[in-house]
Amino acid sequence: MSGTYKMVTLVGTSTDGYEQAIGNAIKDAAASLRKLAWFEVLEQRGRIDKDKIVEFQVKLQASFKVEAD
Repeated sequence: MSGTYKMVTLVGTSTDGYEQAIGNAIKDAAASLRKLAWFEVLEQRGRIDKDKIVEFQVKLQASFKVEAD
């Protein structure tokens, strides 16, 4: 896994849970970034409305390999 990698910060959200929020962030990032390699969860939080959890939020860093010419 040698090479150079760039890191980007993403925030994924879901109404179903943290795992789904991570998956949504990676899936959406993969639509515009190639060669995603790894991710690291930095923060987990959620939104509450009328005493109920209505959204899960995950802040993560993802990396992708920099393509050299």
